[in-house]
Amino acid sequence: MNTIPNAPPTSATPSVALTRILAVGSLLGLIVLGLAWELLLAPLRPGGSWLALKVLPLCLPLAGLLKNRMYTYRWVSLLVWLYFTEGAVRAYSDKPPGNYLAMVEVFLCLTLFTACALHVRLRLKNAATAASHANPAL
Repeated sequence: MNTIPNAPPTSATPSVALTRILAVGSLLGLIVLGLAWELLLAPLRPGGSWLALKVLPLCLPLAGLLKNRMYTYRWVSLLVWLYFTEGAVRAYSDKPPGNYLAMVEVFLCLTLFTACALHVRLRLKNAATAASHANPAL
């Protein structure tokens, strides 16, 4: 069996698993909301608008989050602020139901950012703890 001695455990703690679920769920929520908003619920033009393409950049990190890649969590926490800005502006300037959808977008963005930030912090903390237990001389 090829095992690396003193390797950190591969199982995630419950809090890391929860942040992962929240991050993936809020990202999926932003994708679904963006498509429904621009195609069905409150499109800028009747019949839908090309603004629905705004969800394409959100589809890119989905695979990285599902594969639990730390780098993806880091850059998604920066990307989400573009969508937060759009939501904040449209919550203030759009008429109902668009402004309500924008408020949902802001909530999902804040959830995604918080989940990503906590996920990275907890994983780094767990890695440092595992490293210190594996090598007590440090």
